[in-house]
Amino acid sequence: LEILVTILNMNDNSPVFKQMNLTEVVPEDTKVNTTIVAREDLSASDADLDTISYELTTIVPGTDGYFAIKGVNSPEIYLQKALDYEKFKFTTLVLYARDRPVGSIDTTNTATITINIFIEQADTKSPWFLPCTFINMENNICISSPYTGRINISEMSTEPLILEPGPIYAIDPDYTLNEKIVYSIVGGNTDNAFSVDADTGNLTMNKVATSPDSYLLQVMATQVNNIQKYSIVSVEIKVINKSDYPPFFESRIYYGTVFVGLAPRSFVFHAGDTSSPLMITAADDDFPNV
Repeated sequence: LEILVTILNMNDNSPVFKQMNLTEVVPEDTKVNTTIVAREDLSASDADLDTISYELTTIVPGTDGYFAIKGVNSPEIYLQKALDYEKFKFTTLVLYARDRPVGSIDTTNTATITINIFIEQADTKSPWFLPCTFINMENNICISSPYTGRINISEMSTEPLILEPGPIYAIDPDYTLNEKIVYSIVGGNTDNAFSVDADTGNLTMNKVATSPDSYLLQVMATQVNNIQKYSIVSVEIKVINKSDYPPFFESRIYYGTVFVGLAPRSFVFHAGDTSSPLMITAADDDFPNV
């Protein structure tokens, strides 16, 4: 008597990854659809020779949607959405491998691998002149205001000019890189009247101003490592007559009279002369004829 025995394969083995944890460093400027972790590093094996189904999840709140797998049977991880170092610098992914499709009523064995993703800041932003004001919630766009200063006509100053709201100063907003910045005047420097120190941004005079016309300079801040990373700010220098004397009030004390029941914005009159509105005046010896 010949007896044939067929051995049926039971689903008694779980999928197995090559490793339990994986760490990847991803530059901030990585292009969308770039492969982050290759399929070979994430494929699980199964002694039962079952078809493996994969699912990728994100653990860190606010970081989902950036990474995805190619397909339910292809665990290759790729970048799905552009990164921003200001939004998050680290996330953790968990890749599930199952030997039955999701939703199957059959007994399913599962394995997991944890992928730690560190975001590396890239040189993506041009310099910011300070102070500046953020205009969006992500704080990745900062708009600076023009600088202003004053010089006396026909007078030479050898010291750096005092500007408002402060000295010319720019930073690299990619702060972990903090690339060196140099300064130059690229416009408005009539007769080469001013110079800017390339390293400090200090603005100095080359010659005296002989007319009351203002100067509107264009100062550029450029990264040394990449001249295409630059910003330009306006610097207005007003030319004024020299002031040797402070203004002064023509009287130390003024006396006035008001009447009960007057409406707001009514005149205050001179004490003792209710027909003459009280006037407070100041003078300046720099302008004797004004």
